[in-house]
Amino acid sequence: MIPITFAEISKVTGGTLTQLDPTRITTAVPVIDSRKAGLGTFFVALPGERVDGNMYCSEAISAGAEFVFCTEAMNVPSVLVKDTLAALTALAKYAREKMEHTTFIGLTGSQGKTTTKDLLNHILSSHGKTVSPVGSFNNEIGVPVTVLSCFEDTTFCIVEMGARHSGEIEFLSTIAKPQIGLVLVVGTAHMGEFGSQEAIAKTKAELIDSLPESGVAILGRYDTFTPQMGAQKKIKRTFFGETSDCQIRAADIETREGRAHFDLVTPAGRAPVSLRLLGLHQVANALAAAAVATELGIQIDSIAAALSTADNASKWRMELHDEGGILIVNDSYNANPESTAAALRTLALLAQERGGVSWAFLGKMLELGESEGEDHRRIGRLASDLGIDQLVCVGTDWYLDGLELDFDAGDEMTTHYFLTQEEALGITKYFSDGDVVLIKASRAEHLEELAEKIIATAALRQVNELEELEELEEDGEK
Repeated sequence: MIPITFAEISKVTGGTLTQLDPTRITTAVPVIDSRKAGLGTFFVALPGERVDGNMYCSEAISAGAEFVFCTEAMNVPSVLVKDTLAALTALAKYAREKMEHTTFIGLTGSQGKTTTKDLLNHILSSHGKTVSPVGSFNNEIGVPVTVLSCFEDTTFCIVEMGARHSGEIEFLSTIAKPQIGLVLVVGTAHMGEFGSQEAIAKTKAELIDSLPESGVAILGRYDTFTPQMGAQKKIKRTFFGETSDCQIRAADIETREGRAHFDLVTPAGRAPVSLRLLGLHQVANALAAAAVATELGIQIDSIAAALSTADNASKWRMELHDEGGILIVNDSYNANPESTAAALRTLALLAQERGGVSWAFLGKMLELGESEGEDHRRIGRLASDLGIDQLVCVGTDWYLDGLELDFDAGDEMTTHYFLTQEEALGITKYFSDGDVVLIKASRAEHLEELAEKIIATAALRQVNELEELEELEEDGEK
């Protein structure tokens, strides 16, 4: 946090200080998990569904936290407030107003937010101190925490913004006040909550609508809605994509070992990029990060080099594990029709290159509203069209609903349905060297647990093969 006195904190939050000197200055950053409390932090005791954060205030102080935000009187250094989240938000807004030295970049989109955030952080970190949220810290809690994680010497702050209802991004923008707004794509994620893609687009556009006249809108050309955002505002608009009408674009795209290689084209010239991230869909994320970096004046060669050295920074997103001759793609963090289609295309490419069997373990895609049945059926048909060998449905058979495979016409996909993860795990005994396995579902399905078991099973398979080989060698010596 930028230097702020406790008197200021008390005034901004309407809180009462306990064991804290009003004239003292703090630069502590917020944590909402007492297990992450330590020197240089303060703990925000948020209410929870099962536990009350106030219960962990003493624990946080013992761990080294400088003070706590609480709603119950505590015999520890604390700021007693009526609502800890409201206090956190008020403090973040106050601090943001004083941070003229930092460029704030807001980003949103139906998919690719976290990967783009990670790529952009990788680029910008070489050009100034950069604050970027860990994981998907993109809501009414994560945004103020991100803002308050900035210091006096922070050059860039990346603020990821998600939304589950109209007006949420508008609210988050009042906290972060971004000078640059990035919208990746308008898809169908959370269709069940918004009701239509048009409503989703309107909500994503709240980020662009919040920009000042001096602001810059960076917009993807991957849907019909995003390029229209900000058209009525007197702001600079920059487009990224794979067509000639984009200022930031990719040319000569090709795939090797499931990874995209392309030429990054900007007004400054052309430079080769070789992504380490899996999937052709990563091109859009890379271009989005490149567009922001270009706007910030970073040289194209530096951008291309950073994109080519960036590894997967967030767990369960196209994570690659090579165990026991089996290549496993753990993409279990979340799922929607667009991201699942992209993952299946990557699976097909990897299996083709390795020459093994392709296995798609798919769980439910949630929050799709009335279209959920058709969305799942469409993915099932896509899996067949792509030539996926084994479609393994876990916890839902919607992917198989109405799926008619015509083996005489060349359809060779075998389908399976298992009610539980344990049942699905049993089919791994049919894995062979060179096979490629994808695990994907919405977060609430917890398919990361199945992924971990599949990874462990594949590793054990290799151990067993080594033991069998050693036994054969011993028998031969005898």
